[in-house]
Amino acid sequence: MKKQIFFFLLLIAVILSISSGCMKKQVFSDTPEISYVGLELTYDSARFVRKGILTISYQDGDGDIGLGTGDTFPPYQKNGPYYYNYVITHFEKQNGVFRQVFDSIPFSARIPVLTPNDPNKAIRGFIMDTLILYPPPLHDTIKFEAFIYDRALHKSNVITTPEIILRRK
Repeated sequence: MKKQIFFFLLLIAVILSISSGCMKKQVFSDTPEISYVGLELTYDSARFVRKGILTISYQDGDGDIGLGTGDTFPPYQKNGPYYYNYVITHFEKQNGVFRQVFDSIPFSARIPVLTPNDPNKAIRGFIMDTLILYPPPLHDTIKFEAFIYDRALHKSNVITTPEIILRRK
């Protein structure tokens, strides 16, 4: 009986070592990469757009995406170029040409620290951000551009949403 238990435990150990050896470590660039996933619009009862939920996917090889609440000293100081690590630029189509809109309330945000507590720091996932679109933009066609910075100040690629037409449903 002891021999059977030993062989059973040995078999489990071999299976676990083979399966963990087959699992490949994720390898990504240390410069973050993002992709556009979608933008879902929400309307009020009068059928005016109120907000959009922008979803992007991300991946980063060293997992250094995100800022802590105490990250407010240079280079992450308020009003500095790296205060927001998720930079979103708003454009409206005016006379057939997209022009950047300088909103009083920025769409950019601070992503919290996403670094895993794991020896393999490579990360990937999705970020959903709510963009308040009320009062409605002056023009009915908009788009957004977005990118992220990691803590090493590596800038990701820039994604652009498709044209978004904000007419009543």
